[in-house]
Amino acid sequence: MKFYDVLHGIVVGLIWTINGRIKYMHRDRLPVNDNYILVGPHRSWWDPVWYAVAAYPKHFIFMAKIELFKFPPLAWLIRAAGAFPVDRENVGPSVIKVPVRELKSGDRSLIMFPSGSRHSAELKSGTILIAKMSGKPIVPAVYQGPVKFSQLFKRNNTTINFGEPIVVDRKDKLDKENITKYTQMIQDAFDRLDQEINPDFVYVDPKHEKK
Repeated sequence: MKFYDVLHGIVVGLIWTINGRIKYMHRDRLPVNDNYILVGPHRSWWDPVWYAVAAYPKHFIFMAKIELFKFPPLAWLIRAAGAFPVDRENVGPSVIKVPVRELKSGDRSLIMFPSGSRHSAELKSGTILIAKMSGKPIVPAVYQGPVKFSQLFKRNNTTINFGEPIVVDRKDKLDKENITKYTQMIQDAFDRLDQEINPDFVYVDPKHEKK
């Protein structure tokens, strides 16, 4: 058994203890025999963990800010969990090369947040580029649940919904028109998935809520 699997069991126990049962919708939409890029709107600092748990037994890699790797014990833990470092001030080619290589030749998929930040709603084109270069589909997902630490203890209030895969045609040039097209497809998928869970759902960023 890999450390990832051991960690998954520990995390599931913690989630159930703190937050209660998580509801999953449309897990049958996840590709079974191939890697993929699982994308969602970034609504909390723990939603990468929730997505990874929801899509298990698939293993994932994900980007993490380089500052988290400065403390050796933490660096070891998050690397074992699938993280690789990204310097957001000086973004290098590894941001694309590492996930493309793993998606094409490895056995792990990628969790990615197209907005790049919990406090931004604007979708960027990195996901589309990685999908084209790897030849792997984008699977949209949404998380509705606690976005503040204090909300975690209310229990049984979290749902994750998975959408139909989006395939980026490798013949498409990533010009402004096609980037806009695929970005809109991803955003429309997020909106549909949110509506499927709760037609009245409106996400409020806690950072903006304080203002």
